[in-house]
Amino acid sequence: MMKLWMVTSLELAELFVSAMVHLLYAFYIFSTAVAGDISKNVNDYFFKSNMDVNDSDQSQSNVEGLPPIVLVHGIFGFGKGRLGGLSYFAGAEKKDERVLVPDLGSLTSIYDRVRELFYYLKGGRVDFGEEHSEACGHSRFGRDYIKGQYPEWDEDHPIHFVGHSAGAQVVRVLQQMLADKAFEGFEETNENWVLSVTSLSGAFNGTTRTYLDGMRTEDGIGMKPISLLQLCRIGVIMYDWLDISWLKTYYSFGFDHFNMSWKKTGVRGLVDCLVGNTGPFATGDWILPDLTIQGSTSLNSNLQTFPNTYYFSYATKRTRRIMGMTIPSGVLGIHPMLFLRVFQMSQWRFPQDVSPPYKGYRDEEWQENDGAMNTISMTHPRLPVEHPSRFIRSDSECQTLQPGIWYYKIVEADHITFIVNRERAGVQFDLIYDSIFQRCRKHVFRKIPQTLPNQSPRAPRSPR
Repeated sequence: MMKLWMVTSLELAELFVSAMVHLLYAFYIFSTAVAGDISKNVNDYFFKSNMDVNDSDQSQSNVEGLPPIVLVHGIFGFGKGRLGGLSYFAGAEKKDERVLVPDLGSLTSIYDRVRELFYYLKGGRVDFGEEHSEACGHSRFGRDYIKGQYPEWDEDHPIHFVGHSAGAQVVRVLQQMLADKAFEGFEETNENWVLSVTSLSGAFNGTTRTYLDGMRTEDGIGMKPISLLQLCRIGVIMYDWLDISWLKTYYSFGFDHFNMSWKKTGVRGLVDCLVGNTGPFATGDWILPDLTIQGSTSLNSNLQTFPNTYYFSYATKRTRRIMGMTIPSGVLGIHPMLFLRVFQMSQWRFPQDVSPPYKGYRDEEWQENDGAMNTISMTHPRLPVEHPSRFIRSDSECQTLQPGIWYYKIVEADHITFIVNRERAGVQFDLIYDSIFQRCRKHVFRKIPQTLPNQSPRAPRSPR
C-alpha cells in the first residue's frame, strides 16, 4: 500500500511539473507573438513603408518559374497568419524567393491535415471525404480556399516539401493520396506531383514519448485517465467550445469541422465532449494516435517511397552513450521544456506485461532521442517494412543524388532547435536551412524527356 502511494505521488508530481513547464512555454510563445504584433503596429504607424509597388511586381515576376518550397509544421504548430508575425520556422522562409507556409490543424489527424494541405495548394473547399467524415463524426467540408496558393500544381509543376516533426509524415501521406487519386474531382493526380521531400526531425515510425504523455501502450489509441494528454484534451475542448473569435483567429487547434462551439452544441455538447461521447478525442481523429509506434506502423503499411522523388532526412538527438547507458548529452544545450523528456525517453522500457508494438522491438534501439522523437524513428521509414536508405555524414554527399532513396543525417540538436527561436540554433540554423534550400534549387530536378510533335511534355512516370 505504501509503495503504491509513493508511486502515485511521484506520478502526480511529474504530471504537475510537466504541465507547468508546457503552460509556461505556451505563455512565452503567445506573449512573444503579442509583443511582436504591438511593436510592428507601432512601427507601421510612425514609419510608413516607402516600398515601390513596381519593385514588388518585378520581384514577383522573377520567381514565377520556380517550383515552390512548402514548409509543413508539426504538432502544436502554426502557419503564416497565425500568432501574429511569429514564424514557426523562425524566419527560414525568408531564405528563398518562393516559399509557402500553410496553416494546418495543430492537433488534427494526419489524414485531416493532408486534406487541408492539398486544397490550400490547389484551391477549393476542403473535402475530408464522406466516408471518413461520417466515421469520425465531423462535417465533410472545411475551409474554402477560393484561390489556391499554387493552382497550376501538377506533374509538370511539382513541389518541394519540407516537413518538421509530424509535418514530414503529412507530406508522405499526401504523396500517397496523390498516387491513389484520393481527391474527388482531381483524377489526374499522381506521385510525381512531389519533386522532393525533406524531413526535419520527422515522425516516421512513432515515438515512445506518446506513452509517457498518456497514450496507452496496449493499443496506442486510448489515453490513461490521469496524464498530460488528458489535461491537454480538456483544455482544447474548452478552448474550442468557448469559441472566442479573436483568440481563435490568433491560434487554432484546427477542430472547427467538429463543430464543438457553444453556439452549435450548447452546454450539453460540452458535457458530451468532456465525457468522451463526441469530438476528435472520442473518435481518435487527432494527431497523437498517429504518432504512437502502433499508429505509425499502421499508417506506414499503406505508404510507399516513390522512385522519381528525392528524399532527405535530418534526424536529431540530444543523448549520448556512456558505459552502456543512454543519458542526456548535457543540460544547457537542451530546452527546459524537453530536458525531462530526454531523460525519461532515454530510460523508458516497454511494459513487460504488454505485447511489443512490432516483432523484433528492442528498448535499446529507441533510447536515443531529441526530447520528442526517438532518433531511430526519424532517419527513414522502417516499420513495418524498411525503405531504401543511405546514411551520410556531410551534406556535400547529397550533390550526386538518386531518387527513391532516403538520404539521412544525424544532427546534434533537440526537437525544437530549428523552429521558433532562431537564436537558439545559432549558426547551425543557417547551415541546415541553407543546405535544404540550396539542394532544392541546385541539385534536385526531374529531367523532362524531349517532346514529340502533338505531345505535351510529361515528367517520367514511376513504374507500377
